[in-house]
Amino acid sequence: MKEFSTDNLRNVCLAGQRGCGKTSLADAIAFAVGVNNRIGRVDDGSSFFDYTEAEIARKSSITSKLLASTWQNVKLNLLDCPGHADFIGELLTSIKVCDTVGVVIDAAAGAEIGTQLQWKAMSEKGISRFFFVNKTDKENVKWGETLDSIKAAFGSGVTAIQLPIGEGTSFKGIVDLLGMKAYSFEDGKRSEIDIPADLKADAEAYRESLMEVAAESDDALMEKFFDQGELDAVDFKKGLRAGILKGTLFPVLFGSMQLGIGVETMLDFVADYLPSPDQMPPLEAFKTGTDEATEVAIEPATSPLVYVYKTLSEGHLGEMAFYRTITGCMRPGSELLNQQTGATERLAQSYSIQGKNRIDIPSVPAGDIGVAVKLKNTHTGNTLSSKGQTVSIKPAELPNPVMDVAISPKSKGDEEKVAAGLTKLGEEDQTFTLIADPALRQQVLYAQGSTHIEVLMEKLQSRFGVEVQLTKPKIPYRETVMGKAEKRYKHKKQSGGRGQYGDVNIRIEPNARGGGFEFLDEIKGGVVPSKFIPAVEKGIQESMVKGGLCGAPVVDVKVALFFGSYHDVDSSDMAFKIAGSMAFREGYLDSKPVILEPIYNIEVLVPDEFTGDVMGDLSSRRGKIAGMDPEGGSQRIRAAVPRSELYQYSVDLRSMTQGQGFYTMEFSHYENVPHEISLKIQEEAKAEKEAEG
Repeated sequence: MKEFSTDNLRNVCLAGQRGCGKTSLADAIAFAVGVNNRIGRVDDGSSFFDYTEAEIARKSSITSKLLASTWQNVKLNLLDCPGHADFIGELLTSIKVCDTVGVVIDAAAGAEIGTQLQWKAMSEKGISRFFFVNKTDKENVKWGETLDSIKAAFGSGVTAIQLPIGEGTSFKGIVDLLGMKAYSFEDGKRSEIDIPADLKADAEAYRESLMEVAAESDDALMEKFFDQGELDAVDFKKGLRAGILKGTLFPVLFGSMQLGIGVETMLDFVADYLPSPDQMPPLEAFKTGTDEATEVAIEPATSPLVYVYKTLSEGHLGEMAFYRTITGCMRPGSELLNQQTGATERLAQSYSIQGKNRIDIPSVPAGDIGVAVKLKNTHTGNTLSSKGQTVSIKPAELPNPVMDVAISPKSKGDEEKVAAGLTKLGEEDQTFTLIADPALRQQVLYAQGSTHIEVLMEKLQSRFGVEVQLTKPKIPYRETVMGKAEKRYKHKKQSGGRGQYGDVNIRIEPNARGGGFEFLDEIKGGVVPSKFIPAVEKGIQESMVKGGLCGAPVVDVKVALFFGSYHDVDSSDMAFKIAGSMAFREGYLDSKPVILEPIYNIEVLVPDEFTGDVMGDLSSRRGKIAGMDPEGGSQRIRAAVPRSELYQYSVDLRSMTQGQGFYTMEFSHYENVPHEISLKIQEEAKAEKEAEG
């Protein structure tokens, strides 16, 4: 593949809800541009993009795939992204390095909730967007209704630039409003035809509306439009390009991958109307090692700076780092400094990817996407630069995990293998975390959903040869006190020789929620020498670790040491530590102790028809509904729910909403467990302790 200048690059990622046909569109593009000699099919496992065992088995994309190709003398980097909510991170990291998103819509389903969630992320990035309505040939599809649903969901900037010829199963071609030409498609081959007589009036009306939208993108064009009543071809194109770039115009194209309709017209549109990298706003960045914000524009004529948006290990391709050149030009032999690790990396060769095939390219200029192999110490989100630069591109913001599961190896002694494997996978996929909780004696995996966890476990087995078992995670309860109590404990032991003596009087009382542990030294007159007071505090803290109700750590208490006594010979740090520990252990139970549970704020987005079911389910989980906001034909429900009630919630929600419900969650606070549930937790803790012997 020849070298392309920055202004002849187009970086486009395909988005949309699972099942809308993104990968089918990508497969058709691969055939149209001559990269593949046939059109791959997801359903029969022959897709050019969904080629991994996990993807073929699920008939669904799991990771983003890159297709580097050419069309009309421009280089197109196409990123096909998963539509499954569990793999939203793949889309977010792809958006980071693309200039435009092609949002694929299922004509029969219209604007689905998953697409609306993705749209929100795109809006926050200010990226250019267009729509491709797939499956326009489905029975009972009325394209006007589909267009209206897209407008209702995504705003007045949604504008058709094509009209379908025929409706539903009669769909057979396209009227291009940009050039006022019509095309038919026989066996996927495009032929220009006359605009059908019954569509001429509609085509002229839609074009006039489109021209007005184009004029609104620029004050000078608007003035021309008012003066002359129309725009010439040059100004029309200029206005459309400006509207797409500014994000005020979202063109809508139509097609059917089943019939092979609309691919070439979409590619023409991509080449002629979508922005090149050097037209896009600067990228968010920061001065390396600081929080100081800055910006970096795509600039060819300077030293190299690249952003690694993804790392991946595949057997037939090896270790790969996918990157975008931000400034300068990457050529074979380039030596760069990793801004995050300080390591120097050498890029031996310039590559790109076509599906699962690696291809040589002469260089990766500013704005282009390339692939490096065998980098020693570079991970997802790292910035590489020529020496002397101290700027880093801001990584993609990824969602918090919403599902947790306890993980342990099936074979004893494989603990290190599991940890090492997940650490390696975490370098590629930053949307999950593994947390070892010593208090619970568990490793807990936090991920985006059940499918995400399944895929991670499959990778652990295939790549690292380790199998794990998954169980329900323990809840990180806490304990605290609601009342005040005083306790004296005298530790006195004499067994020949020097004895042990420590005598303390303590007062236990609640601290403010979130105030933590506070130790007060109220000793007067030296009744407890100052040198022993730290030992008393240490003993108290050791007792707090295991609590007294369910074995959970005690938080938010004040403990005052206000009186005591000592022995000139027998007193020691150890004696006072034991006295402090026992005084707290006994006094704690007199201080009205309670169990606290973690509460999470969750937001659930569901279609209107499932709102009642979801709210009823949240209430059954002891959730407190905080509010509800309409969004198109959906509702965003806000609630506070105990973590103990959220196990497997993603599975239950999808079942309850026919796969159309989505949610996010984040920790909020701790609050008292209801009395009946507290008793149950204490019984379970007691049984577990007895079982352990």
